Amino acid sequence: MSARSDQPRPATEPEAEPEQRPGPLLCLVTGASGYIGGRLVPELLDAGHRVRCLARSPEGLRDHAWAGRVEVVRADVTDAVSTGEALRGVDVAYYLVHSLNSGRAFEDEDRAAARTFAEQARLAGVRRIVYLGGLTPAGVPADRLSPHLRSRAEVGRIFLAGEVPATVLRAAVVIGSGSASFEMLRYLTERLPVMVTPSWVGSRVQPIAVRDVLRYLVGSATMPPDLNRTFDIGGPDVLTYEEMMRRYAAVAGLPHRLILRVPMLTPRLSSHWIGLVTPVPRGLARPLAESLRHEVVCDEHDVARYVPDPPGTPVPFDRALALALQRVREAKVTTRWSNASLPGAPSDPLPTDPDWAGGSLYTDHRTLDTDASPQALWQIIEGVGGDNGWYSFPLAWAVRGWLDRLVGGAGIRRGRRDASRLRVGDSLDFWRVEEIEPGRLLRLRAEMRLPGLAWLEMYADPRAGSAGPAGASYRQRALFHPRGLLGHLYWWSVAPFHAVVFGGMARNITRAAERISPSSPPAVPSSIPSSISSSREG
Repeated sequence: MSARSDQPRPATEPEAEPEQRPGPLLCLVTGASGYIGGRLVPELLDAGHRVRCLARSPEGLRDHAWAGRVEVVRADVTDAVSTGEALRGVDVAYYLVHSLNSGRAFEDEDRAAARTFAEQARLAGVRRIVYLGGLTPAGVPADRLSPHLRSRAEVGRIFLAGEVPATVLRAAVVIGSGSASFEMLRYLTERLPVMVTPSWVGSRVQPIAVRDVLRYLVGSATMPPDLNRTFDIGGPDVLTYEEMMRRYAAVAGLPHRLILRVPMLTPRLSSHWIGLVTPVPRGLARPLAESLRHEVVCDEHDVARYVPDPPGTPVPFDRALALALQRVREAKVTTRWSNASLPGAPSDPLPTDPDWAGGSLYTDHRTLDTDASPQALWQIIEGVGGDNGWYSFPLAWAVRGWLDRLVGGAGIRRGRRDASRLRVGDSLDFWRVEEIEPGRLLRLRAEMRLPGLAWLEMYADPRAGSAGPAGASYRQRALFHPRGLLGHLYWWSVAPFHAVVFGGMARNITRAAERISPSSPPAVPSSIPSSISSSREG
């Protein structure tokens, strides 16, 4: 392998000695709610560094195990003022944010955000920027790269051309429990014993285990102060995607897979195929498929001069698969690809906001009293979705999920990160956990494609007048803020089904709670009637 020579700002590389700094470094992590960022934070803490997380919605980080050990600041990388404040006093800044939107606009957004971050890092006196980008094929002109891969490469060049020394790590397929690449590989192989595949399954790829990605990221914090360059990072195996699927089948103990290649499946068609078979939605599947059109193999392994490989690393592909599968089976997936919101998913306002500016907020209320304990009721509420389902009319939920996937949404197959516990920011089928008060409230925000904003709230309250541990009141509220005439028409078109879907959900959740409570008399409707209204909530 040979070192790359395409760096924008040539510099003589110093001896490969780590930078010696007194005391721990202050590291800023952007994208801490995402797949890599959420795993990098505890690794940096374990390495003795101090960590500050930049987040547009800090509350989305509060339920992570490491939340009490970090500083969280509210900022947006596209906003110079808030980004500059977040970078103040920082030694090393990790840039782990990417746009997943489609169309030409996302490249402009990525470019502007990177330039803003680089300039604010310079003004704040940051000593190093660390960026994780995509491995690009050697010798392929930029205009032949996929838009997303081209944008990743451009962001790396922006950092390398800036005045703050940068480490740009370039990886291809990341293998780890919960990664989009792993779940795409997993579901394609498990669900299709006979596969008609696009020609890109013959492209050579150099996958890397997520634990190696994290090791290189952490090690980049202490690289020599004047080092400014890219590093290709990959595992020890170079495989075609077809070989990766066959080896996954072997590691997972599946029968031999029959794989038939056809030339007419373009990345666009492939993304529909991936979206149909796997939980990865079309909007994310397309850049993944496009990145596999060309061979992506490391040109060098110079990173080992600065972040030495311990024995047994880089992790071989089969070992990376086994580790990921073990975490999936043990329900120890700490972050998933779906941690990040989908393109176009709503963020603000909240259903509790008082200023709906003259708009309507449709609501559907359901309340049932039950002799199940509040604890049992909460156990059922926190366990909704995924394999447990939604406790009413499964066909209706499935059809809604399929319709969502047809228009590029997440569908209902994202499932859960954990089978029994939720935290703010978790994806839950085509919802996202927006608020959770353990034992009392679960609020979900819809991420399916809708002509408006939607929420679903579930409450477990002690029943008024109940004695002892038994007795709870289940409250359920669906909210919809329509966008334009289409939004109003949508609500009234589905309103006739609410009695079956939402009413059945309330009844079945309380019954399920009664089955796991010491006493189980039938649920009795409370004096609060079910209602549908168009009102201003405040």
